[in-house]
Amino acid sequence: MDAGMRNRRISNGYYNRGLEKAANRDMTGAVEVLKKSLRFNKYNTDARNLLGLIYNEIGEVAAALAQWIISLNFQERDNLAEEYLRKLYDARGYLETADQAAKKYNQALGYAKSDNEDLAILLLMRLVEEVPNYLKAQKLLALLYIRHEDYTKAGRSLYQALKVDQYNPDCQRFMTIVKHNTGRAEVERRKLKNAFSHRQMQDDDIIMPPTYKENTGWQSVLNILAGLVLGAAVIFFLVMPASRETLGQTHNVEIRKYLEQINSLNLTIDSMKQEVEDARQAKADAENSLNLVVNDNNGILSQYQRLVQILDAYRNEDMNTAARIYVETDFSVLTDGVLDSTVSWLRQDMADKAYVLLAQMGDAAAATAGGAAQAIDLYQKSLTLKGDNPEVIYKLGMVYQGQEDTASANQYFGDVIMNYPDSEYAALAKEQRGY
Repeated sequence: MDAGMRNRRISNGYYNRGLEKAANRDMTGAVEVLKKSLRFNKYNTDARNLLGLIYNEIGEVAAALAQWIISLNFQERDNLAEEYLRKLYDARGYLETADQAAKKYNQALGYAKSDNEDLAILLLMRLVEEVPNYLKAQKLLALLYIRHEDYTKAGRSLYQALKVDQYNPDCQRFMTIVKHNTGRAEVERRKLKNAFSHRQMQDDDIIMPPTYKENTGWQSVLNILAGLVLGAAVIFFLVMPASRETLGQTHNVEIRKYLEQINSLNLTIDSMKQEVEDARQAKADAENSLNLVVNDNNGILSQYQRLVQILDAYRNEDMNTAARIYVETDFSVLTDGVLDSTVSWLRQDMADKAYVLLAQMGDAAAATAGGAAQAIDLYQKSLTLKGDNPEVIYKLGMVYQGQEDTASANQYFGDVIMNYPDSEYAALAKEQRGY
């Protein structure tokens, strides 16, 4: 068996494990094994598509888009990723909501980091109302509630998070703290103990000793008095001292237990604070990226959406649409490491095409009645991709002149005359200026 086949078999094995974990709502475990699957075979589109579905399920829409885009790049035909992306875009307002959710989470993380935890909590409360399956938001909100010792609310957030990712280790650890501080852990312990213990004796479960015989009259009275005296003596000499000692011991044990709980809780909170800080440091680049690009049309999700639309236009051989979207896409934010090859290939292919296509579309618009505004827009977009193009600059001046905007027209004619004196358009620009 060659190495390639061996790697594919291992990848498929990890994919099957990921599928099983996802079916059992072990999302964190599924993500881990699916990443292993892709390390052995990056072309395993089934594993990549499932990874995208899981990311989408836990509210990581940008990561889901990235996986499906890569999947389509590797397998253009008969790929479920295309259907997933289409459903995502057809869902009215879904991407906008996800974009705003990423923005709010990032803001809340910034508030928490700058000790504005009350603002972070308020923002996260609104966020999880809109997107209850956003796992990271629920976890952060629960952690902040724990820091404020509001364990009931923390438990509610963790309950929602565990509905999404049933075996998430962080959520399970936080829930243990919550149960311990709300008494829920003791209730569950007692229920478990009773479930496996012998049943308690009922009122009708009375066993008569063989020596029992019924007493009546004075004998009964004497027996009662003797019993009272003996009972009092037992209580005074045996029960009370033992009870006092037991109560004292119990009290000391309880005090020590509560002190240990408090110390343990403090250590746990300090540890969680350190974990959060480490996570922030480890994801500093991602957080800075979110700070810069999660706003409306310039957001990360919007750029991913445009990238998918460009690739879709390529598949449909609609290069005009591809060029239109290409010029509006901010490729500088698509730097998650998994799309580098796709973005590099696309930019190289569009380098010599997009500005020409935009100029040609500008020519068609300029020749159409009422198309001046569209022509200006297309010519200007062409110049954003290739600014040293005297032909387009001259044509832009001509459109402005046709609109009787002489000042703007002369500005572009002057640009051609001053900066491109040896071009054929310099002479034409002089004629338009009346030189």
